[in-house]
Amino acid sequence: MPAPRKYPPELGERAQRLVAEARSEDRSLSLNQAVLRIGPRVGVNPNTLRGWCKQGDIDAGRRPGTSTVEASKVKDLEREVRELKRANEILLAAWGFFARELDRDCRGSRVHRRPPGAVRGPTDL
Repeated sequence: MPAPRKYPPELGERAQRLVAEARSEDRSLSLNQAVLRIGPRVGVNPNTLRGWCKQGDIDAGRRPGTSTVEASKVKDLEREVRELKRANEILLAAWGFFARELDRDCRGSRVHRRPPGAVRGPTDL
């Protein structure tokens, strides 16, 4: 279960927008400087705001990295793989159980077995 969110999504969007506006107004302003300036004003930890801005750039395609959508897909696929592996383990265990049961039931039966020493044809000689 994920941890509860400390900041509402609207605050994050607003803070990211303010950082983008500050950087567009002053081209010499680095991301770190903008984050250190804007973060305390809106009540967000600068490191948190820096992470949001970087992830926003990745999601927008301005920076290389794994986007939020891709990360979500990977997480879903990993969950599905875990579920399939678990189902496979259950099926293998059931197969082993029923194979033992069938083997035990067939041992006492002579329906499909040749009596010892019986000759059926030239290949048995």
